Formats: sequence, structure tokens, C-alpha cells
Amino acid sequence: MSLDRRKMISMGAGSAALAVAGSAVSAPPASAASASPTPRRHVPGDAELARSLSGGFRSQYAHVNGVRLHYVAGGHGAPLVLIAGWPQTWWSYRKIMPALARRYRVIAVDMRGQGGSDKPQGGYDKKTMARDIHELVRHLGYRETFIAGHDIGAKVAFSFAANHPAATRKVAMLDTLHPDESFYHVPLLQRPGGPFNLWWWAFNQVHGLPEQLIQGRSRHLIDWFLANSLHDQSLVTDFDRNVYARTYDTPDGIRAANGWYQAFAQDIEDLKTYPKLAPPLLGLASDQSYTAYVETLPRLATDVRVVRFENTVHYLQEEAPERVLREFLEFFV
Repeated sequence: MSLDRRKMISMGAGSAALAVAGSAVSAPPASAASASPTPRRHVPGDAELARSLSGGFRSQYAHVNGVRLHYVAGGHGAPLVLIAGWPQTWWSYRKIMPALARRYRVIAVDMRGQGGSDKPQGGYDKKTMARDIHELVRHLGYRETFIAGHDIGAKVAFSFAANHPAATRKVAMLDTLHPDESFYHVPLLQRPGGPFNLWWWAFNQVHGLPEQLIQGRSRHLIDWFLANSLHDQSLVTDFDRNVYARTYDTPDGIRAANGWYQAFAQDIEDLKTYPKLAPPLLGLASDQSYTAYVETLPRLATDVRVVRFENTVHYLQEEAPERVLREFLEFFV
């Protein structure tokens, strides 16, 4: 079975690297931000990163659902939870958090296995991860929240709305769909000129080996994806890449992130039990994901709006932060 490229991209995390059909993927050009990486020791911790953003942001922790979650909160107003994806952290929302903080209490969360949050041996199905977020919201004193997620975070945000509808005012999904049966039909080997191979889906299913190969080298992985997904490499700076690499350089960081992929089979079974989402759903889709979003989301929710982000590939909040901000401000009311 040959899948449409746009459908494949919308399903996978880090799938921005698949922008050009049938193209060979090259190493980052010499002019890319990765050419002269900042020494890792110069990367500040989450507390300093949070304070660098206007809006009174602070790095904090909470023990919920058996794990300690790291989150960065700031601003005033109705709560808005932001969840990032792979291979990133809460920092991926840095460009829009200050502006959002003028209207909302912004809570950018490192989900289970990500960034400064715990990296347990299990619990990486999106239903459990959504419960983590729900208990965090309750821990912070809120009965309901706006919620948005990108990539793996979009899968968790969808699961949050499906499993905790009373706590979901509105939900936004950025460029990735929840796992479904179509995931089983993604071919490992593509014919020449066909859709690009989602090689990391298989690689991240392997136990033990990725930790050995990537430990201390995650910056190469991050650069590879960004070199093939950003029209302008400066959109994610050398500094930003090192922030992300710090998370995915350790064996536990690699193992935990792979757990998100290894739980896809359970996620697929869980989706079969969900009714249509009742909370309003906003889908923000790149050029590559738009068709899949239009075809899929109306089957999963009763109140759906899909917006196409032209000239983007996958990392929407970093590629087009002004447009993401505008859509959020219009939707989360």
C-alpha cells in the first residue's frame, strides 16, 4: 500500500523532514545554524530560560499521577496548557508565550518523559499521559482549561479532550493526528520516488540500541530534521537546538521519548473506544498535513475548524509563530 505523503507527514512526530517528495535528504548546509554549535555547558537551565521570557514565567514542578512533571507558567487569565513534541521541549513555544501571557495563564508542560519531567519505565500511552496533564490542571486549582499540543503533544491534547471532556474548554492540534489503524500500513521500505521513509518510527521501536547510538549525539538528529524542514535555518537557532539536545542526549531521555512511539499500538486501541470529541477542536495544518486533517478530524469531533498554514512543513510554532498566535487568540475565547 502506498500512502499519500501528506497523510504520512501528519501522522508522525518530527515528520517535517519529509517536505519534498522523492528527494534525497542531505546533511545540513554549511550555513545552517548547526555549523558552529554552542558548547553545551553554555545552555542555561529551565529556571533561567523561563525567566528570560516576559510575562513573569517561572519553572516549577508538581507531583501528579505518580510522576513529577516540569512546567513553566506565567501570565494571567484563563488557563492555557501548551504541550510540545519530539524532539523538543516546552521551549518550542518560546516565541508565542509572552504574547499569550497577556491574556491567559500559560502553562507550558514537559510531558512524561520530556525535558525536566520524570522519565519512568512506562505509562507512555497517550491516555495515561493525558491523565498526567489533567491531574496537573487540577493540582493547579483549575476545573477546566484550554489546551494545545504539537506533534506528540497533539496526540496527548486529543486524548485529554477525549478522556476529560468536562475539563476541556477547547483543544487545538498542531500538525499531527492521534494514532489510528492506518499507522500499521506505513511501509518500512519505499519505492524510489515514493513517499519518504519514516525511518525513525521503526528505529524508535527498538529497545536499548537507540540509547547507545544517540547518547551525546542527539544534536546530529535534531539538525538532520531541521535542515530538511525549515526554509530558514535561523528560525531555530544554534542555542535553541542545544536546549533540545540537552534533553535527548541522555539514555533516559532517549528511552522515554521512544516510549511515546512504542505505545502507539495501545493508543490505536484506545482511540477505538472514544466517542466523537464534544469540545471545539482547532486543527492547524502545514501544507503537507492539511488534506489529512480535513479528511480525518471531522470523523473524530463534532465541532471542527481546520486552518492551512501555507509555506510551512511541521514545526508551526517556530516556523510561523505570528500565525499560530493569531489563531490561538481567535479560538481560545
